[in-house]
Amino acid sequence: MSFVDKAENKLEETVGKAKEVIGEKTGNEKLEAEGQADQGKAGLKQTGEKVKDAFTKD
Repeated sequence: MSFVDKAENKLEETVGKAKEVIGEKTGNEKLEAEGQADQGKAGLKQTGEKVKDAFTKD
């Protein structure tokens, strides 16, 4: 996994967490759910990159 991919995934995860917290604090369930979904997508991307790395290593 390249450094850029790692950084993008971490950023997406962080933005998702921020959305979740803001949604929770403001009572905006849609924003909270969107934040949770963003975090989930970022986690899946990170897992996919790790699997890809495992198969491409010599």
